[in-house]
Amino acid sequence: MSNTYEIYLVSDSTGETLERIFLAIKAQFKNFNYKTHYFSFTRTENQILKIIENSTKKKNSIFLYTIVDNKLAQFLSSECNKKNIPCFGVLGDLILTFSKLLNQEASHIPSGQHVMNEDYYKKIEAIQFTMNHDDGNSLEDIVKSDIILLGVSRTSKTPTSIYLANKGMKISNIPLINEKSVPDFLKEKPDCTCIVGLTAEPDRLVDLRKNRMQTIKENENTNYIDFEKIKSEIELSKKLFMKYKWPTIDVTRKSVEETAASILKIHDIFNKNE
Repeated sequence: MSNTYEIYLVSDSTGETLERIFLAIKAQFKNFNYKTHYFSFTRTENQILKIIENSTKKKNSIFLYTIVDNKLAQFLSSECNKKNIPCFGVLGDLILTFSKLLNQEASHIPSGQHVMNEDYYKKIEAIQFTMNHDDGNSLEDIVKSDIILLGVSRTSKTPTSIYLANKGMKISNIPLINEKSVPDFLKEKPDCTCIVGLTAEPDRLVDLRKNRMQTIKENENTNYIDFEKIKSEIELSKKLFMKYKWPTIDVTRKSVEETAASILKIHDIFNKNE
């Protein structure tokens, strides 16, 4: 059995960026046993010393950090070197490189990306809008959406909508039962905003719907998990998307992040063609 690595993620902010970077790293290795230790808002040398002291009690420790204060970052690196602990700064070289390219000093302010500026409030507004327009609600002002998602049940409409909302996009999603599920004004003006259809393979939807029914302890709605009926739903939805020339994404083997990335590309193309 492979060794277990103790991964210390040390950040002077929330640690979200660092966590995502580590997720991208670990995805590259099949045989990687690890245990993560999270330390957010680390902004003093005493905090760092305590973390390192704790790490020396374990084997195979590795440090990854995002600390924008150069002095503090160097302190962490130096202390780890003294203990022969591998230590890697994630943002340091990038900040220095951009500083040179832009010919200006970086602010080196922790949590700079979380400042409550115009972009922050735009994101909050987008999240509120998206929550209000989930599952076919608030259709009266749906044209205010940046993107409208259409799809039969369990095609990841809601999680994808929320993910996109966190990027500042106003999203509405509408569950498809038949063509009447789509508001008439969207069919009359199918290019009034960016509309994307989501589909999935029927057997995958069967599994997802069965899990959903078990979660809510629903046992009577057999049509909801009938393979042939689901297959028919998917075929009808594809015909609908083709009829109105709405781009389609098959989410069967895609994560929410991958689906969202594809949707954003479609949105960019839509805006360029307007």
